[in-house]
Amino acid sequence: MKVVVVGGGAAGMSAASRVKALKSGWDVIVFEETSFVSHAPCGIPYVVEGLSDPSHLMYYPPEFFREKRGIDLHMNARVVEAGDGFIRVLENGQEKKYEWDKLIIATGALPKTPPFEGLDLKNVFTVRHPSQAEELRNAVIKARNVVIVGAGYVGVEMAEAAAEQGKKVTVIEYLDQPLPNLDKDVAETVRQEIEKRVDLRLQERVLAFEGNEMVRKVVTDKGEYPADVVIVATGVKANTAIAEQIGCRIGETGAIWTDSRMQTNIENVYAAGDCAETVHMITGKRVWIPLAPPGNKMGYVAGVNAAGGDIEFPGVLGTQLTKFFDFEIGATGLTEKAAINEGFEVKTATIKAKTRVHYYPGARDTTLKVVAEKETNRVLGAQVLGADVAMRVNVFASMIQAGFTTRDIFFADLGYAPPFTPIWDPIVVSARVLKF
Repeated sequence: MKVVVVGGGAAGMSAASRVKALKSGWDVIVFEETSFVSHAPCGIPYVVEGLSDPSHLMYYPPEFFREKRGIDLHMNARVVEAGDGFIRVLENGQEKKYEWDKLIIATGALPKTPPFEGLDLKNVFTVRHPSQAEELRNAVIKARNVVIVGAGYVGVEMAEAAAEQGKKVTVIEYLDQPLPNLDKDVAETVRQEIEKRVDLRLQERVLAFEGNEMVRKVVTDKGEYPADVVIVATGVKANTAIAEQIGCRIGETGAIWTDSRMQTNIENVYAAGDCAETVHMITGKRVWIPLAPPGNKMGYVAGVNAAGGDIEFPGVLGTQLTKFFDFEIGATGLTEKAAINEGFEVKTATIKAKTRVHYYPGARDTTLKVVAEKETNRVLGAQVLGADVAMRVNVFASMIQAGFTTRDIFFADLGYAPPFTPIWDPIVVSARVLKF
């Protein structure tokens, strides 16, 4: 049996590893178009910041997969055509044909870039792949003025990276708030934190990048900004080209449609990771939320099922974490705005608390906004800012996935000790305020 995996990122290598673990005698071939495999795009901002080296953005080296797991890994190998039972690959300057019995598509996502004039100027970057990290870091180090277009998660992380390098940073966002996936009132607190360190320009539309071969300024509908480096972080789109070639159905989100087993509409063809859509655990609707943890799990599920197993991927909540310097930001489930748009009648509670008891040193501020369904008291989502965010967001994610009500959360037997949390943990306090 021959299993071909297109894409050597998190989902692709998870899928390939699972197939080989379950069917050691099968031929498993992975084609990755870059020199990075098992890579971590989430780490690019921290390489730019100087916290890590580009080589560290591979979780495992190629030799690990070839020698330890027996996977036939082809790097710098671009799949140019996919058809029924075959693919064509451009590698080493030659086009080769390979056959498959099972195909797993893990082609990830591509930058979604508006047609700005001047995108082809030198030192205008999009952020997609760890193979870009070293060039981007070197450009930022040499720059004085860095302009970032987009104030989503990547834009905020890149703003920190460039500011930490001592650069003058301008962030330009078309919408009226940073981090558009947060509620407006929560994002307002984030805005205040960002503006302490960089020049944040909201409700401003980029028109063009200008310069003579090298970018020199960014022109918007409200002004001009000097720029030695521009980082365009305006979102991503699913990379569906190979899937479309073979006839895979593209879902309503623009990503590859799959069932809960990561099977596409084509027999023996699976899709996983940032190229594939799934369902939202609360609404049951089709969603596309490209994030690393579900991408890895999708790959695992695709690999198990391609190897003849039977396992289902339950969907996602969209749990996300980031930070801006020492200010942490996290969310899971539905925001108030999203819940209302989905037809829920909701109640919300916003609380401010300390992360430790008052007498233990090092306590920091944290803010929680929690959304619950009014009739059932089922918790639908949470947004957390400040400090110790990951712990509380992950607790909320588990509770929401389990269907907890505010009563369940209030009586949850959470741990306590003065160095870690107040006696009344903010999670429990939020449930008390929401009532049950």
